[in-house]
Order: sequence, then C-alpha cells, then structure tokens
Amino acid sequence: MKVISSEEALPGRSDEMNIVNKHFILGNPIKGPFPEGHETAIFATGCFWGTEKGFWRLPGVYSTATGYAGGHTPNPNYNEVCSQRTGHTEVVHVVYDQKVVSYADLLRLFWESHDPTQANGQGNDKGTQYRSAVYTNSPHQKALAEASKAAYLKALTESGKGMGSEIYTEFAEDQTMYYAEDSHQQYLAKPGNRQYCSAMPSTQKMPPFEQWNVAAEFAGFSPVLDEKFWDEHGPKPHCTIKGPNDQIKWP
Repeated sequence: MKVISSEEALPGRSDEMNIVNKHFILGNPIKGPFPEGHETAIFATGCFWGTEKGFWRLPGVYSTATGYAGGHTPNPNYNEVCSQRTGHTEVVHVVYDQKVVSYADLLRLFWESHDPTQANGQGNDKGTQYRSAVYTNSPHQKALAEASKAAYLKALTESGKGMGSEIYTEFAEDQTMYYAEDSHQQYLAKPGNRQYCSAMPSTQKMPPFEQWNVAAEFAGFSPVLDEKFWDEHGPKPHCTIKGPNDQIKWP
C-alpha cells in the first residue's frame, strides 16, 4: 500500500476549513498566533481522535487540533482523505510551553501511545491515512525525533514487543497541516461522541533520554516530566478512551 503520487491526487480547493477557533477543553485558540515561548509539533498515530486527547492532557500543552498533513491535496476534507486519494495522514497539531513540557516528552507519548511497527494503520484501521508520522519544524525537533526512533526500535527489538521488526513511521520536515472539520476537533470530549481509538500501544517504555545518543548541541532539550509521571499517566491499552478529558495536573 503506497501513498498516492501528487500527479494522481485530488485537486482540492483554495478555501480553508471553517472551524471554531477555541479548544473545547483547554479554552485556548487552536489557530495561531500563539503565546511567546510556545512551540508547535505535528504527530500521527492512526485515527486522530485518541491521539489528540492524549496530547491535550499533557501538562504544558496550550492547545491541540486535528488535521491532515503529509499529502498533496490542498484543504482536503475527511471523505477525501479517507479515500486515500490526497496522500495525507490524520495528524494532531500540538502547541506547547517548552518550560513545562519538552519535545522529548511529546516524543515519548508519541512512541508509547501506538505501535509504529504497524504499516499504514493501527488495529482495524487500515490505509495510508492512518500511517504513523512525525513532522518536524526545527533542527532540534528533527534531531530528537531521529534519535528517539533509534532508541525505541532498539528497545522494541530487545523486548520482542510490537507487531514487526521495523518502525514504519514517516519523517518529514516543514509539512503543511490543514485543519480537519470542526466535528473532529476534540471529538472524544464532545457530547454524543463515539468512544473509539484505534491506536495499539506496544507497552514498551521509552528508554531514558541518556540512551537516545542525542548530539551534544541538542542535549539541553531533555525531558521535563519525570518517570513517576509516566508510571502514573503513561499510555496503556484503551486508556485514552477510558481516561478523563481534563488536562493532567502535575507539580
């Protein structure tokens, strides 16, 4: 199963998706500009409903939004993305205060909240629109993402966890994210939602940051959240849909 080429992709449109610019749980804008000192990140772990909830609950996350990235079609809609004719995958855009939570913390949640050894899907959700991905926007994000992948693959290989021997996560830089429909924003927190999340955590913990072999110039971007936090709040099978919607309060 391959991602469609730009020549084959749907034409899309020039108009952006019309959405409510207020996070349903956090109350902050989901479109920029964002406060000084905040950074953005984009992740994909399968269906974006559960992915988004996992990230908005992290301390220090200012806002999250669901969307489509990694493809060719401008301003696609959900049905077009699901047709696999746009090239996009379902993603979550994360805005975070780097004094409270680091990109390394976000990466840990990313790797531990799904099984990256599954290609183009998670569980029963199959298709290129459900592929695992990390889209970076700075040198330190790229360096940490690549280092964390190597460390996590080594841990998976040694433990025999996951459903394969290779990580299929897509890596790319400076990808445009198109916002998803308002109905998909913070979906799992809204009345009448269907409590569903396809992500399948392998239960493999992320190795300590010291084992990531991060280049010296990026060593300062170390995790902020400690091991006690992850023991208590780290991803577990089905925990996304079972857990509360409120952001986790942590010292």
